[in-house]
Amino acid sequence: MSTQARTNDDLKASKLFDVSHITALVTGGGTGIGLMITQALVSNGAKVYITGRREEALENVVKQYDTGPGKVVALPGDITQKSEITRLAKEVGDQEPSGIHLLVNNAGIARDDPTKYSSQGQPDMKSASAISEHLLQSEFDNWSSTFETNVTAQYFMSAAFVPLLSRANENTKGYVSSIVNVASISGVMKGSSGGQFAYAASKAAFIHLTRMLATTLTETKIRVNCIAPGLFPSEMTTGESDDKQKSQIDKKLSNPAGRPGNDADMAACILYLAGPGGLFLNSQVIYPDGGNILVQPAAT
Repeated sequence: MSTQARTNDDLKASKLFDVSHITALVTGGGTGIGLMITQALVSNGAKVYITGRREEALENVVKQYDTGPGKVVALPGDITQKSEITRLAKEVGDQEPSGIHLLVNNAGIARDDPTKYSSQGQPDMKSASAISEHLLQSEFDNWSSTFETNVTAQYFMSAAFVPLLSRANENTKGYVSSIVNVASISGVMKGSSGGQFAYAASKAAFIHLTRMLATTLTETKIRVNCIAPGLFPSEMTTGESDDKQKSQIDKKLSNPAGRPGNDADMAACILYLAGPGGLFLNSQVIYPDGGNILVQPAAT
C-alpha cells in the first residue's frame, strides 16, 4: 500500500469519528442532551457510564438504549456532593483500571422561574422600579443552587476524574483524553435569556471554567472543550419527557435554521470532539444553535 493510500484511509469518516475504543462518563445522562450524547457514543462502540440523581431514569436508559455496539452502565450519584463525586471517581477507577478517555460534564439545572419572562411576563423595560421589582423576585437560593450544579459540581467532577483521564492517555497510544463541558449559548448572549439571569450567568461562568481548566491541564495532555447549544428538547426546556425519556419541541423557531436541535446535531458535536478528528481541538467552544447567535446580540 502506498503512503498516499494510507493517508487517504486516515481521512475516512469511519476513522475520523471512531470512538469504539473510548470509555466515557456522562453526567445527567438519563435525559435530554446527556442522553443524546450517550446514544451517540454507544451507537458507535463506546462504553459509557451515566450518572444522575434519578436511578430509575438511568436504569431506563440501560433498558432502552443499551443496544450496542457499545455499552451503557448506570452509576447513580449526586454530583452536588463532594463525597459523592469522589465515590464516583473511585468506583469508575476500580472498574476501569486503564482509565477513561472522556468526561462529559452535562448535568445542569435552571431555577429562574421567579424572573423568567415566559412564566412571569416581562417588566416595563423603561421603568427602573418595575425592573427592580421584577429582579427582586429571585432568591439567593435560586442563584446558589444553580451555580452549585452548573459550575461548582463541574469543577469538582473535573478535578476528581483528571487522574483517570491521564491514565487513559498512558494506555491508549495516539489518543488524547478530554473533558467536554456542555454549557449553553445563554452564556454568551448579551440579553438575559428571557429573564434567566442565574442560568445564563452560570453558563457564562462554565464557559470560562472550560478555558481555565484547559489552561491548567495543558501539560497533562488532557484537552478541555465546550459545547454551547441553542434550544434542544429536554426536560429543562419542555418540562417533561415521554416513556423513552425524550422531549419534544413542535414549533418553528426564530433562528436561521427555523427549528430546535435534534439528536443528530448533538451526536455530530460529541463525535467530532471525542474522535480522532478532534484531537487538535483544545479550549474551543462549539455552538450548535441553528445560527441563533447570528440574530441575537451575543458576545462571541
